[in-house]
Amino acid sequence: MLNYQVSLSSHAIFCAGIVLVLSLFSCENTEEILNQASQAQAAYSESLEQFQEEYGGSRELPAVNFFLFGMGDRPKLLYRRGVLSNVLTGEIIDRWDPVREIIIPPEYRVVLHTADDMLVQIREDSAGIWLRQNGETTLIAQSDAPVTLPSFNEYDHSEVLRVLHQEILVNIIDGAPVPNLFVYNEPWYRDGAMAAMCLAQTGNLPLLEDWITGLRDPYDYNNADEAEADNLGEVLYLISLAADSAHPLVDSVLNEVEQYEVRDSYGTYIRGRTDFNRHPVYQTKWLKFGLEALSMDDPYYVPLMEDTYSSLFWMGFRGRYLGGNDADDTRNYPYLGWASDHFHRYKRSPISDRPYPLTWEAHASQAEYSGMAVVDTVYAEAGICAPHIWHAAEVFLYLTDLEALKR
Repeated sequence: MLNYQVSLSSHAIFCAGIVLVLSLFSCENTEEILNQASQAQAAYSESLEQFQEEYGGSRELPAVNFFLFGMGDRPKLLYRRGVLSNVLTGEIIDRWDPVREIIIPPEYRVVLHTADDMLVQIREDSAGIWLRQNGETTLIAQSDAPVTLPSFNEYDHSEVLRVLHQEILVNIIDGAPVPNLFVYNEPWYRDGAMAAMCLAQTGNLPLLEDWITGLRDPYDYNNADEAEADNLGEVLYLISLAADSAHPLVDSVLNEVEQYEVRDSYGTYIRGRTDFNRHPVYQTKWLKFGLEALSMDDPYYVPLMEDTYSSLFWMGFRGRYLGGNDADDTRNYPYLGWASDHFHRYKRSPISDRPYPLTWEAHASQAEYSGMAVVDTVYAEAGICAPHIWHAAEVFLYLTDLEALKR
């Protein structure tokens, strides 16, 4: 159940959330709050610069200031140019005439100073989305499913990790992970598997459990209606996170696998199409990974052959890699570069040059970029969507893989 305009005294609010928000909004000194927010914004900018210097720099995105609220199953709210609106319905929640606007992504907070000298704060936390104005605090959106928001202070680049985590959570629609909430209507198994891997780390996997247990098709058919062979391993892995081998889809997957089997003198692997090309190493790695996750028999071996997608699978079978031309287009499909970097232990892939969002995808064949006009037509015209769940997941998983970063 989603609630709008719930008063601070509502019994639906968690006590911990009340304490946090009261602490956050207890100071009413406008100048003090603006100074604190400005300092937090500056500190984040500095941390971003350090991150970009250590890794692969940045890619220029449209110079549009906006922020999304609505992690998990909460309504998706867009703040842009003094307007807070519902992304999916177009409803205007509130509007202001700001003379100063401070967006602090790792705090999930926007601070405004309006022309009529009013201080406005919008912030999201584990309890919901809060609005503070005219000395009153209101819970404007929440959901029944809780959201866990770690600090990630045990890792380097904790502020970047908090933003990446948010960019994953905000792309969950109706309990399912979509690549981007503006330009994709359906979840993709590949993107969903990588996002689920992140949420399993952060205690947010319950957000996807209903979607996972409800899966009934071995393929997502999202790429020009093709049946992509890597989907088979991805869906097995997803099932392992919320169910077991008794899930009704498992038998269907095993039946589908047979048509892709190739036998040679070393054993059996699979070969089909993924992204309109043959990627047998990548597809077999995913299949073996999914079978292992479900503790099922695995009769397959990873062939040692050139496959431009082989390095995208960094989760295991690292010895089964034949060097060649890795798929690592970091300008349009930056998740490819980040996955390949994770495999090779390189640091050469970018995030965006904006403080938010940090992730994107461009010129994808199945995206409806007109949807980005909700944010700004410049995104739609450029054929860019942001944030992107697979990009965010790949960066997140690399930054939290301490063993990989040691090498």
